[in-house]
Amino acid sequence: MSLKRAKRHNTLLCGTALRMAALTIGLSPVAALAQQQAAPAASADSAPEAAKGDREIIVTGTRITASGFKAPTPTTILDAASLNANAQPNVFTTIAQLPSLQGSTGTQVNTFSTSSGQQGLSSFSLRGVGAIRTLTLLDGQRVVGANVTGVPDISLFPQLLIQRVDVVNGGASASYGSDAVGGVVNFITDAHFKGLKGNVLGGITTYGDDAQYQVQLAGGTSFLQDRLHVVGSVEYSNEAGIGGGDFGIGLANGRNWFAQTTQINRGVLNDGSPQYIVRDLAQSISFTKYGLITAGPLQGIAFDARGNPFQFQYGSGGVPQHDKAGTVAGCYPGYCLGGDLSGNVDTGRSLQSSIERLNTYGRVGFELDNRNEIYFTVNIGKVNTHNQPVNGMNKPGLTIQCANPFVPALVQNACTNAGITSFAFGTSNAALGNSQVYTERRQYRFVLGGKGTFTLAGKDWKYDIYGEHGTNYSDVDVRNILLTQRFNQAIDAITLNGAIVCRDPVARANGCQPLNILGGQPSAAALAYVVPQYGPYQRTRQTQDVASISFSGSPVELWAGPLSIAFGGEFRHEFYRVVADPYGAGFANTPGGGNYPTDPVLIAGGNNWYAGNYKNGGGAYSVKEGFFEANLPVINSDAMGHANLNGAVRVTNYSTSGTVTAWKVGGTWDLPIDGLRLRGVTSRDVRAPNLSEMFAAPVTTTLPNFFDPFHNTTTLVIQSVVGNPNLKPEIARNTTFGVALANPSWMPGLNISFDYYKLKLNGVISSISANDMVQYCYQNVLPQTCNSFNLNNPAGGNYINVQPFNLASIRTEGFDIEASYRWRNPLGLPGNFTLRALATHVINYITDTGLPGTIPIDSAGSNLGNTPHWKWLAVQSYDNEKFSLMVQERWFSDGTFANNYVVCSPGSCPVSTANNPTIDQNFMAGAFYLDLGGSVNITKAITAYFKVDNVTDHSPARNYIFNNPALYDQIGRVFRAGVRFKY
Repeated sequence: MSLKRAKRHNTLLCGTALRMAALTIGLSPVAALAQQQAAPAASADSAPEAAKGDREIIVTGTRITASGFKAPTPTTILDAASLNANAQPNVFTTIAQLPSLQGSTGTQVNTFSTSSGQQGLSSFSLRGVGAIRTLTLLDGQRVVGANVTGVPDISLFPQLLIQRVDVVNGGASASYGSDAVGGVVNFITDAHFKGLKGNVLGGITTYGDDAQYQVQLAGGTSFLQDRLHVVGSVEYSNEAGIGGGDFGIGLANGRNWFAQTTQINRGVLNDGSPQYIVRDLAQSISFTKYGLITAGPLQGIAFDARGNPFQFQYGSGGVPQHDKAGTVAGCYPGYCLGGDLSGNVDTGRSLQSSIERLNTYGRVGFELDNRNEIYFTVNIGKVNTHNQPVNGMNKPGLTIQCANPFVPALVQNACTNAGITSFAFGTSNAALGNSQVYTERRQYRFVLGGKGTFTLAGKDWKYDIYGEHGTNYSDVDVRNILLTQRFNQAIDAITLNGAIVCRDPVARANGCQPLNILGGQPSAAALAYVVPQYGPYQRTRQTQDVASISFSGSPVELWAGPLSIAFGGEFRHEFYRVVADPYGAGFANTPGGGNYPTDPVLIAGGNNWYAGNYKNGGGAYSVKEGFFEANLPVINSDAMGHANLNGAVRVTNYSTSGTVTAWKVGGTWDLPIDGLRLRGVTSRDVRAPNLSEMFAAPVTTTLPNFFDPFHNTTTLVIQSVVGNPNLKPEIARNTTFGVALANPSWMPGLNISFDYYKLKLNGVISSISANDMVQYCYQNVLPQTCNSFNLNNPAGGNYINVQPFNLASIRTEGFDIEASYRWRNPLGLPGNFTLRALATHVINYITDTGLPGTIPIDSAGSNLGNTPHWKWLAVQSYDNEKFSLMVQERWFSDGTFANNYVVCSPGSCPVSTANNPTIDQNFMAGAFYLDLGGSVNITKAITAYFKVDNVTDHSPARNYIFNNPALYDQIGRVFRAGVRFKY
């Protein structure tokens, strides 16, 4: 983003923030209210009934608004007190800790990424089916996506005014439309808040990093005899994040859990030993920090920071064989163990992206009478994130000419003696510095609506009508990254007329400066040429327009109670457009000039950057849908209890893929046993392909150590993911049934529920991975994939193109357990003692790729994924009028790297296959995290609080992918403290 654009956007946001702050501070405070204490998460079964004459509490999961109706779909409710007690700078973190949420993203996820655009994006995933299959709502309304995948960023939501969060664990497409396959997360704001409240929070890790602070202020009042309601909030939060460590194996600021654990492919399938072995302290034999000769007569000569040659210390007692293949005797293919690890690059990735949030929110509502209100809301926010994907810019497989004037004389003489004119070379490129990714998201969301009650034919009918317009701007800028073609020209240096210059005369004529990569002392001119000041950029604009109307009422009285119905329709239009820099997108798509001058050295079609080769693109689609839902009471007696049947149907027409129908049928039965309820529902749910899947501009990712089975070596490739406009909606079948005991008279305060679930999803939109595409070609399983890649492309760099199809299916089942108990005045003490526990058990999570030669894979219990067999959250708290204390435990079970591996030891292994490869170890420990918190009420209006997360500073489990932050905390112990006030 240009400096002028940045200033303009910042001025707009800051101006809005100041106006919101002025509005908030100017609102009239009401009498001081007692501080809310921590309360347990509640299921919908224990949600309070609406007070007589007050507004009804409408729980997400149904469009029925009849008083006392309870939906058959299990729903967990988190109130404001529960969110406050966890003392997080982003409520996303608290909600994502719920066991049924599996695979949610956040600031610890995607930190290794340059090109995804999802760095720092906070989005929910229920049932492990992904954020794109979990519908997130704000006050029951859709929110414009913060990424072309369509998922919103919770960091852009108004968080201080959240009244509660409803988490619907199960399909809800019939009620809410596309994307609600795994479930719904609905944020309910306090639309009529009165008073003034605020929060100031600060925190830091035990390692002295990720410094964080947050300031929030909200206010509300009413005018015109309590008919005009005005609510506003402004929030600022800053988390510094955790950067990468230095080259080698040391993580940021003394963390020591990383050991360069690597899965090594021996490349032998049938010698009685495992094909894959997992080893610590793996050392690549294809590059070092400042350069290594990797093959031929001079193999094993490395260079220090000053360019001096020395004999590289291979691990495993490895001895270079000085052959063309670069074999090192005593080592594994591609790796030795131990030795000189100073060139390893993985520790450079950020452990947590930094994130800065500025959020403003306002709502004005006017009551036309005591039953009808019109309202207008505005939500303007900005999120800035920053991450470092990796150390250096790894370049194995280079060729350096012996006559290159930067080659030390000692090495040139060795070339002469060996009779060679060039040598194979690999380097981490430490001298070029580390790439940095900066992402900014700006959201502008406006809603105009009305809701209330009217009388028709003697019956009251509720209506809800609104129009929403949302725009999200996402800007990604990458700094300090090399241009591959310029790099290739710059390292090919010669001496001409006594000066060191680039060999290619065309490159010289266009500014090429010779680069010395044998050591760590490149010239400033060479750096400016190879790593220009202005790097890759991507500018994305997304819009969402929604018009919705719904009605609900009870038209007739039946034998067991009123028949309640809801019906309505919705129109939605989604659009996106993305523009990228000319060096990444190609000069034909984005003309060169200005900061990106045309250069004949560069590839005219783009893909010139080491990473971050963004493309231009765009697309749009429209949705028209109508729905009907009914609740039929069937039993209402003291002897039999109370039972109802609930059903819904939604017909949706997509402009891109036609018409599809979603439905649900379920019911609840309150047995004549005090507090006991049975419930169940089965549904047909849908997810339409999103803008990214249909129209995505190619998203490129650099894979620096991609295994090439054709040449049995690792190489650098650029992976491009492209869209497919012919995709069809995914179709799911959800079934849940369970039993709940809610607040029985014989044990007041006790709530227990058990719900079994089963989800089958067909036509899953998925891509063949880059590795699978190459392997299917190599093994002749899917020959058509051979046209999608080139791993030996001297003309422009190696590439793999990946495209989505409706190929796969997912089947998962398990059960949720939720229990809470509140003991009032425990042992005669004032206050409340509360116990809460939630658990999810994933019995299986089976994915069938739909590809020939493959078998379904059960990833339940694979701790490299998102779905451990068991995951639970438990909280014990005590509170009274003066203080509160809380203990929280988070745990998930031990698992495997992957369930299709065959574990065996040398001499006992069967033949290793693509579907069931052999491996020597396949265990990945689970984790237990202990959190402590508490608060002190300084006055009735002011509360000081503290929180310590991960008290024991528990480290991630040993694994071969660096870490899986979707499950494991990689930050360590965190201390937070703050003050809240409410008047």
